[in-house]
Amino acid sequence: MDSSLKKERATLAGGCFWCLEAVFEQLKGVERVESGYIGGHLPNPSYQQVCSGTTGHAEAVEVSFDPGIISYRELLEVFFAIHDPTTQNRQGPDVGTQYRSAIFYHSPDQETVAREIMARLSASGSWMRPVVTEVAPFTAFYPAEEYHREYYRRNPGNSYCQAVIAPKVSKFRKEHLPRLKA
Repeated sequence: MDSSLKKERATLAGGCFWCLEAVFEQLKGVERVESGYIGGHLPNPSYQQVCSGTTGHAEAVEVSFDPGIISYRELLEVFFAIHDPTTQNRQGPDVGTQYRSAIFYHSPDQETVAREIMARLSASGSWMRPVVTEVAPFTAFYPAEEYHREYYRRNPGNSYCQAVIAPKVSKFRKEHLPRLKA
């Protein structure tokens, strides 16, 4: 079977979905990145409901990728490089359960890879604190409202984009140049 016909999904939460989307959409092999909500108990929540911290959802991205170009392992390596997996319910200025670090796996293989990478990270001493990233099975993913999609690309002058997202994207681009789309 032609590997270019086989697509996979990765669903990741690591703070604000605008930050994750801005990075993952630049990777070779990534075909689509969609911001949304996962891991809660309320069907089809709104941004306001998720921000209340009462729905249990995390802001997340669903990444559609070609494993013949970029592997799930490589996506997770980028994921762990662009956020702090040691802070419980917080990424930078964003605080609350909706900003937790989480991997929602789509297969037993994805779960195995996630746990292997986390064990390696923990053993490496790269972080001063333990990795607290949640690893859970994929459940329902609810796409975010239209105004959240491609937010960084459409709103580069926004103060949050300039203060939080732009430095993260710049650092990512410098460290992962070979992985970027042309």
